[in-house]
Formats: sequence, C-alpha cells, structure tokens
Amino acid sequence: MSNTQPLLEVRNLRVEFPTRRGTLVALDDVSFEIQPGEVLGVVGESGAGKSMTGAAIIGLLEPPGRIAGGQILLNGRRIDNLPYKEMRTVRGREIGAIFQDPLTTLNPLYTVGRQLVETMTTHLPIGPGEARKKAIEWLELVGIPAAAQRIDSYPHEFSGGMRQRVVIALALCAEPKLIVADEPTTALDVSIQAQVIALLKTLAREKGTSMMLVTHDMGVIAETADRVAVMYAGRIAEIGAVRQVVKHPSHPYTIGLMGSIPPITHRLERMQQIEGSMPRLSAIPRGCAYNPRCPQVFARCREERPELTPAGETRASCWLYDAESEQQVLRAGAHA
Repeated sequence: MSNTQPLLEVRNLRVEFPTRRGTLVALDDVSFEIQPGEVLGVVGESGAGKSMTGAAIIGLLEPPGRIAGGQILLNGRRIDNLPYKEMRTVRGREIGAIFQDPLTTLNPLYTVGRQLVETMTTHLPIGPGEARKKAIEWLELVGIPAAAQRIDSYPHEFSGGMRQRVVIALALCAEPKLIVADEPTTALDVSIQAQVIALLKTLAREKGTSMMLVTHDMGVIAETADRVAVMYAGRIAEIGAVRQVVKHPSHPYTIGLMGSIPPITHRLERMQQIEGSMPRLSAIPRGCAYNPRCPQVFARCREERPELTPAGETRASCWLYDAESEQQVLRAGAHA
C-alpha cells in the first residue's frame, strides 16, 4: 500500500431504500481506498452493488435511496454529507462521471461543443473563447476526426463509439482528480470497447487521474485496473492487486467468476458456471450472502457474516481464511 493519503476513502458505507415492507439494504459496510493515479476495478454480477457504490460517491442516489451510514472522503474532505449545491461544485470539477449510455449523458438539444464549453467555463477560470479551443483539443485527444468541424455537431450525428469518446472528453475536460466510469463500454461492439478502454487507460495515466471502473467483465479489469474489488450482494467479497486476484483468486465467488472466462490458450469441453443467482435485496440470506451458491460452504457460513480478512496476497470476506473456522472444519472431519 502507498504511504500517501488516498484520493478517495470509502469507510463502512451503507445505503438503504425504505419501503412499505421494511428497509432494503443495498450496500452494507463497504470500505475501500483509491490512491492518486490508481485505477480500481469494481466487478460482480448485476445487482452486486457496483453502480450503487458509484452513485453514492457521486452523490446521485435516486430517492428514496439514502446513505444511512459510513463516510466518503475525497482528499481527506468528507463529501457524503455536503449540501446539494456544494456537491454540484464537486461533480465535474473534482469527480467526473462516465455512464453506460452516452445518449442519456449528452443533451440532445446542444452541440457537443456547447456542452464541453459550458462544463469548462463552469468549473475552470477560463472564458468561452479559450474553452472552445480546449474543447477542440479534447475532441482531438479522444480521437474525434476533424474535431474543429465536428465540435458544432449534435450528439445524434455521431456513432455510438464516437459519442462515448465525447462523453470521456466531457468527463475529463474540467480536469477532475477522480473519474467514476460505470460500465462505459456496455453499449459498444467489441472492437470499439477495446479502443475506448485503451483510451481511458491512456488518459488516466497521462493526466494522473484516478479512476473507479465499474464493469461485469473481468477481462476488462485485467487489462485496465491496478487493483480490483469483487462485490457480491452489496458487500466486498474480495479486494487486492489485479494480478493476484486474477491468477490466484481466494473467495469462492471470485474463483467462480474467473472460471467462467474462456481461456485463449486451450480448449474447454464445458465452461464452468456459478449455480443459482444473485439474491434479491429482500431475500439476502443469513451469514455469508454467497452461502447458498458456494461449493465450499460449511455450518458457520450459514450463521455468521465474515469480514474482510487476509487471504494470501488479497483480502477476502470468507470463513475459509479464519483460523477458528479451520479448526472447526478439522474437528468436524475428525468426528465424521
């Protein structure tokens, strides 16, 4: 771990959704850090809590969702309790966002140039003329051909891949310290996905920008991230350096995710799969949330919820790496 102060600290984050039938817990005790210039991948199945974590950090939780516990700190400053107007100045200037669908991110009534110029003049001490010059530079930087002519085009005049490049420029043009990229390539075909991910990685390195990359694709994580957090049912199942998590996964859920990726070095007769599905928020099981699907489940998993603990080179929320559990399993085997 770096000795420098983390850019982003998420401490014991809890997000709740009050309903008529009770309170649903979408995120429960989520903690992680992102260092300056670091790319943290956040991966898991749909419903794991990845996008919810990003929305909480940006301050864009949809009502009645609310942060019910924990803290979010940016450069040591707490931001989860900021008033709405003050948080608006944080978004764009200090935290940029890239969402799944560029058509919902870009305003269809404004040219892409106007949107870039307004973003920069709002958050940076520059006038419209200088902002327009910088907007053209940003469009060129993200790979928009003939940027000086296309700056006055509307979003619908761009292809899906080009629109997503515009969204990346929009997220970066105010020079934020952190980018939250929520499934930024989901709507794109495979070849364009690779180009956009490579572009994001390059820009993050060149600008020294930190990034939280939310995706369901472990392949993207392996190519892009420095560290990875694997989420399941609103909690972190495993977190560590991406090389360690990919090559030597510790949590049974991470092992299942890695086993579902087809290898390129040899042929498999049959792909592995994780039985069952992610539990609904109203039906998260007692103990470890993964226990109904886990091939290594034992009694303690069904009764007690594990905390993140050292597991080899990573940290995993699993009783397999608890000394007391190991002794219980050994005693059970001896009496069998």
